[in-house]
Amino acid sequence: MSTVPLHPVVERVTARIIARSRNSRADYLARMAAARAQGPYRYRLSCGNLAHAFAAAGTDKPTLRSGHSGNIGIVTAYNDMLSAHQPMEHYPALIRMAARNAGGSAQVAGGVPAMCDGITQGRAGMELSLFSRDVIAMATAVALSHDAFDAVLCLGVCDKIVPGLLIGALSFGHLPVIFVPAGPMPSGIPNRKKAEVRQRYALGQASRDELLDAEAASYHAPGTCTFYGTANSNQMLMEVMGLHMPGAAFVPPNTPLRDALTVAAAEQALRITALGPDYRPLAHTLDEKAIVNAMVGLAATGGSTNHTLHLVAIARAAGILIDWDDFDALSRATPLLARIYPNGEADVNQFEAAGGLGFLIRELLDAGLLHEDIACVHGGTLRQQMMQPVLDDLTLRWQAPPAHSRDPSVLRPLADPFDQEGGLRRLQGNLGRAVVKVSAVAPALRRIEAPARIFDSQDAVLAAFKAGALDGDFVAVVRGQGPRANGMPELHKLMPTLAALQDRGQRVALLTDGRLSGASGKVLAALHLTPEAAAGGPLAKLRDGDLVVIDADAGVLEARVDEALWQARAPASLSLSGNQHGTGRELFALMRHHVGSAEDGACSLFGSTA
Repeated sequence: MSTVPLHPVVERVTARIIARSRNSRADYLARMAAARAQGPYRYRLSCGNLAHAFAAAGTDKPTLRSGHSGNIGIVTAYNDMLSAHQPMEHYPALIRMAARNAGGSAQVAGGVPAMCDGITQGRAGMELSLFSRDVIAMATAVALSHDAFDAVLCLGVCDKIVPGLLIGALSFGHLPVIFVPAGPMPSGIPNRKKAEVRQRYALGQASRDELLDAEAASYHAPGTCTFYGTANSNQMLMEVMGLHMPGAAFVPPNTPLRDALTVAAAEQALRITALGPDYRPLAHTLDEKAIVNAMVGLAATGGSTNHTLHLVAIARAAGILIDWDDFDALSRATPLLARIYPNGEADVNQFEAAGGLGFLIRELLDAGLLHEDIACVHGGTLRQQMMQPVLDDLTLRWQAPPAHSRDPSVLRPLADPFDQEGGLRRLQGNLGRAVVKVSAVAPALRRIEAPARIFDSQDAVLAAFKAGALDGDFVAVVRGQGPRANGMPELHKLMPTLAALQDRGQRVALLTDGRLSGASGKVLAALHLTPEAAAGGPLAKLRDGDLVVIDADAGVLEARVDEALWQARAPASLSLSGNQHGTGRELFALMRHHVGSAEDGACSLFGSTA
């Protein structure tokens, strides 16, 4: 048990999640307990089944045929288009070698798709992005359905990929599962400089060649993009939920330390199977306490708004029910300890150099804001998760994080936070419920009361800007962007333009039933509005000129319209015909039809609650 008393808000929110989830969690755990086998899993296969399983296994054939050791299933999201995933090309060979040396075996169980949101931003392919998470979950289940594995290593980093892998793996929660990342690329040009060039390009003040030079200098090498978006938020979550080897998140790719951590993950996976005395199945690692840790970590670092969707879906796959009130309560109780772009100037490499997640986890543990007593995959509790990996000659060992931040402009202790509250808020009112990321928004800009300007796409907003029609203060309302309407694409293409208007002195904000991104920036943005307009949500009642109030500090989202008029007003009809075909969108109609609401995780796997 933890030796530090829990913060009262963490204790209260955890208790209500446990109570809310009692039946669904008990059902999940019972199913996982029933799936546990005695002896290696492949021994349950018939001779014909087993022969197929080891037919191409080469030197691992004897182990797979007659050995009593564990077999690791590798589920990989490798492709060489994603810079974050390209380093994983050689991981399976490294893992197989490590498993053999430990007396076991490893096989690539299957691959999952891994699209790059950076490539599809602002394009039709982005309408497949959120649903790719659900496809990845299903592909993970297909890979593991061979029922021949005693442990799982999931190779993935980026936005929808880690949540998808985790949702799929939770259906096999009777197995231990370790996530194996690749690490961030070296720092390129400062993120602020990149954003400044984007803004000037939006204003027609920079050429395409100048913009491309800036982008190429930012995204320039193998590894994860270095801003603190959804991909790097994923890595933080895996650490605070105990699903990484300690300190694995932000070690650079293609280095001896990164390879040593990958080898260590394979060795550890074999130690924690049901064949040994330290059985650590995913179902027991990812419990209510781990989910609370994830929400606290997100708040403390100003992490991605996408996880107000992904964490809900991940939790539900484990029989745990959370909602945006939980995020809001924990965020208001959690100080903001990190400033990483877009929530600051630094990138994740500078964050790691300042003390990284080890320093942050220790600060949160010592304040009672994290649950220490979770069954981390490395064999200890979260107190060991804060240890930082180093190579001592060729030996991997872990050491304590620095006692003090090496750069207080990037990472601070609890005694001197950047803000007394975390980076996320829940909004609610007569327009529904939404989330907003405030960590990058100046305090003076966290409230707006301005007329609505109604648009049905982000391209329509940009067209109005180019026509000189976006004068004065306004709330840009972009509706018909929810999961049921068009798959809930990120509207990141709007940010340079809205930021440029804000820099001119206009008060502007975004209100949408769509997403923005992990790079949610300095413009106030109320996101994921539910119910969405396409499901009969009140957003469809808004008209141009209606006064809208977004107050992030008070948690208010209101249309200031006479109540009788509001109740009598018919919702506007939405034309969704342009979102049904092209770039594979026709293949995702079933998901759009069955998807649940944003607050339910915008997931098509659990049935619609819209």
